[in-house]
Amino acid sequence: MPRRPATQIKSLGEALEELVESLGIKGKLREQDVFVYWQKAVGERIAEVAIPTRILKGTLFVSVKSGAWRNELSMRKTEIQKRLNEILDEEIVKDIKFQ
Repeated sequence: MPRRPATQIKSLGEALEELVESLGIKGKLREQDVFVYWQKAVGERIAEVAIPTRILKGTLFVSVKSGAWRNELSMRKTEIQKRLNEILDEEIVKDIKFQ
């Protein structure tokens, strides 16, 4: 009976990381982390009135409950963008559009 070649045993995490890399979707998955960490980045109060809806080519689109809040958040855009990218430890958000 022929011997099978020795296989290298990998952890599930390593295998998933290799799969994500081979599929070329790592960047898209990292973008989705913005939605996971939104509340942590902006705080509970802002998260109640501003909800991220999508991210496209580094631009995060956020739905805001009122014009007053949209103006407030527009003035704080740089701060919010910086905080998100710090949490993600990577420059994922390049711009934010409040709608």
